[in-house]
Amino acid sequence: MTYSTLLYEKKDGIAVVTLNRPDKLNALNSTVYTELYDVFFSIENDPEVRVAILTAAGEKAFAAGSDIAEMQNMGPLEIQHFMATIRKASDFIYALTKPMIAVIHGYALGGGCELSLCCDLRICSEKARFGQPEINLGLIPGAGGTQRLTRLIGAAKSKEIIYTGDMIDAATALELGLVNKVVAPEKLMEEAMAWATKLAGKSGPVLAMAKMAINTAVDSDLTTGLNMETKCNALCFATDDCKEGMDAFMEKRKAVFKNK
Repeated sequence: MTYSTLLYEKKDGIAVVTLNRPDKLNALNSTVYTELYDVFFSIENDPEVRVAILTAAGEKAFAAGSDIAEMQNMGPLEIQHFMATIRKASDFIYALTKPMIAVIHGYALGGGCELSLCCDLRICSEKARFGQPEINLGLIPGAGGTQRLTRLIGAAKSKEIIYTGDMIDAATALELGLVNKVVAPEKLMEEAMAWATKLAGKSGPVLAMAKMAINTAVDSDLTTGLNMETKCNALCFATDDCKEGMDAFMEKRKAVFKNK
């Protein structure tokens, strides 16, 4: 697959999508979001892919935000169309049935931070910086920041980050639960690939059930979440991988999942 704003590669069941506008600090415009939707639609429907990684080219930024040069002269109707494009890509990534790992170096600001929130796991370098600076432009976050950030780290800290527009460093992001792990820059992709390889060895259908149940917990009330958990747990018993996992446990050997 060839894109104008992304790079794509696939190996050993792991897909790596790279934002590729380093000269623009990987600013997110309508083309980026359109191509993100396209590539992740392909990943979702590719049986060879078991885990996806989202990262970025260059040393300075994962994504420094939305492309203000594109947005500056848009009217309300044009912005509405642009936001629909963002929403389509973001919601699809969030709901992807395969585990998603965001690999973050440098700045993850505004739309860049919001894009990382669509992923399941976030690993960043010690040099990473996060923020929602939209308030400084007379705006509020519009790509999920007020919603996904709040659900992840809580209302009080989300309000602090969004109201002030200030950046936080990697250590603070880890403390808040915004990221799962912080590593040295030179170890970033190595660590991410180790995570991806570990997840690729699990059962894809069962991981999908786990993700569906957890996302429901985030997005709904307790009763709805528990009902979804019960449903997803039961569906696991319909997979060959569940039988393999239980057989392997009883036989005291490592399970070999076939992703079905």
